Amino acid sequence: MSRLILLFTIATLILQAKHISFDQVHNMPKSISKDYYIWRFLKEHGTTKKDARRIIKEIKRANPKIRKAYRKKTGQLLPVAHKSHKDTRPSAEAVAAYKKRVRILKNTFDSADPFKSWLALPNKDKIFVFNHASHKQRKLLDHKISSSLFGDLTTHIGFNRSIDILRKSNLPHIKTALLDPPASKNALNYRSLNYLAFHALYAGKNNIATKYFLLSSKKAKEREGLDRALFWAYMASKDKKYLQMITKSYDINMYILLARDMLGLKYHKPISPKLSKSKLLNSSIITDPIYWERLKKKIFDKTHNLNKLADQYKFAQTVGYYTYIKAKASRDKEQYFPMPYRDMLSKLPITRQAMMYAVIRQESRFVPASISSSFALGMMQIMPFLVDHLAKQRHEKIDYDDMFDPKTALIYGNEHMNYLTKWLKHPLYIAYAYNAGIGFTRRMLKSKRYFTNYKGYEPYLSIERLPNAQARRYGKHVMTNYVIYMNLLGVPLRMIDLIKTLHIPSKTDKFRK
Repeated sequence: MSRLILLFTIATLILQAKHISFDQVHNMPKSISKDYYIWRFLKEHGTTKKDARRIIKEIKRANPKIRKAYRKKTGQLLPVAHKSHKDTRPSAEAVAAYKKRVRILKNTFDSADPFKSWLALPNKDKIFVFNHASHKQRKLLDHKISSSLFGDLTTHIGFNRSIDILRKSNLPHIKTALLDPPASKNALNYRSLNYLAFHALYAGKNNIATKYFLLSSKKAKEREGLDRALFWAYMASKDKKYLQMITKSYDINMYILLARDMLGLKYHKPISPKLSKSKLLNSSIITDPIYWERLKKKIFDKTHNLNKLADQYKFAQTVGYYTYIKAKASRDKEQYFPMPYRDMLSKLPITRQAMMYAVIRQESRFVPASISSSFALGMMQIMPFLVDHLAKQRHEKIDYDDMFDPKTALIYGNEHMNYLTKWLKHPLYIAYAYNAGIGFTRRMLKSKRYFTNYKGYEPYLSIERLPNAQARRYGKHVMTNYVIYMNLLGVPLRMIDLIKTLHIPSKTDKFRK
């Protein structure tokens, strides 16, 4: 039994499931939180089919849980919502143009030499034909194309889809063009440029890879994407000026920590506010998802002074609200790493404290009443099925809403962490398991396709090509948070040292031998 549980003697939380009435749910503002309560209302034994059909009209987003609950209650599939906005059907001219291109596609592949016919088309039609062809038809187009043609194609926005198709297809001849430079004024997006950059890197064309990484840095929509592109421009070229450029970043991410490691620089100390411990007059605002939804509406309606709004929550109990609003006030240029609940967490080993903080910061930004679109609950965003499992293990009855209480969330989150750390020791792998499941993490590690050595571009390439985009991004963020929190807790951990151990099973996991 963990020290966290011993510290808080909540041996049994024998709570009855809360009754939720139609009027309670009806009066809530349309939001993900309301969807969660609609789901709960649909699952109640006393809810009638009539009320189920009435309340379902008020959902914001129909996730699988709501669909299943509605079908079980009414015996019907969820009705398709009718869009009230203006007609967005394509014009007659657009329909005619599309039909014309469909005829071109058919004629291209009906010809004696489809590739020759394809080359004779205007570039926009080439792209349409390639993007709308079947896999079998694309095989007929798998021939080398000239550098000049490739450059011309990159000036069309539709070619981004072509690159995505090429990424997933076995078309080796046409793919040789992907090692050519694009037009100086191209329409390629960040995703396409990054793919082309890594494609060149795999082929040993480091100069081309560097060029593509630098182009992608200019197309990044957020600072982390820019830092990522500059980091890989350094990896491809070994030119430290790109690391120097990263150090100017306002963001705290894996790449800026690595850049400072590689340049032998200290980390900047993040903002970890110490707030008043005065008790709130109305502590229910902390555990009420609907209060949080209304507060978010204030944050994003652009009429409030966010710094003044944040000051209303400048208390230890509402540190999540305060730091969330302050970050938004700075347009995320101020990075907050709060350390609340010291009375609970300080009794745990420092590595566990750092891991708990790292996960909470990524999952909920320390907002206790957080609910995700899939109904993950509370600060640690624990899914309802996992709440059920953990409650059964602990011989407790618990209402899902109890996950909005910080103490309960920490106890249950720590309990789940106990399970994950039986198999995993490295914060990156723990993060993957927390986000995508321990089964996914086990299969990934045992496949021997990832994190097998520390040479060349590894294990950095493995971090970038993990076969789950959400877990890939999540893992990088949690690992960064972990390094920051370890330092805040007095342990001078460096990101590069953490990454150096990823290929060593004895230091990271029990799945590999």
